[in-house]
Amino acid sequence: MTNIEIYKKAFQESLSLDASKIHDKLEYNTIPEWDSIGHMSLISELESKFGISFETDDIIDFNSFKKGKVILKKYKVDI
Repeated sequence: MTNIEIYKKAFQESLSLDASKIHDKLEYNTIPEWDSIGHMSLISELESKFGISFETDDIIDFNSFKKGKVILKKYKVDI
């Protein structure tokens, strides 16, 4: 499985989303599933899948599917 597939699957599993809802324009709090609780579930899932630990500022800045890919590059995860 590629990193982008793992990334998308983390969104699907942690937010209980259909794959069709996952795209670069997906943003925090624009869908009911991605609220504060869903956000922490997503962060936890990503940390587990990629073996990383996000800094607090990155958790706060992780406000969209697209931005998440940029943040993951900081942790040497190429998407």
